[in-house]
Amino acid sequence: MIQEIPNLNYIEQLSGGDLTFQDKLIGIIKTEFPEEKAIYLNNIESSKFKEASENVHKLKHKISILGLEKSYEVAANFENNLLENSAEGKEDFENILKSITNFLATL
Repeated sequence: MIQEIPNLNYIEQLSGGDLTFQDKLIGIIKTEFPEEKAIYLNNIESSKFKEASENVHKLKHKISILGLEKSYEVAANFENNLLENSAEGKEDFENILKSITNFLATL
């Protein structure tokens, strides 16, 4: 399992030091991430692999924005596995989601 720590480096770089923009972007992530995660969990629990792959695809953007490069690759592989009706990589992906959830709670 890859142990990466979410960070705000990309958001800080993107904002060019504009704290209002940073706060707005973080606010969007804090709103959207739990909703997208819940939809994913519901779909994976129901073995709706195609729908879950679409959820993973959306969540990959948040993973990337939070500076998790290796985790992005894990998510991309898991997304492809879901399209093949395989849940291989589920545990690693869900650990990434937990890591992001914990990180967002500190912001």
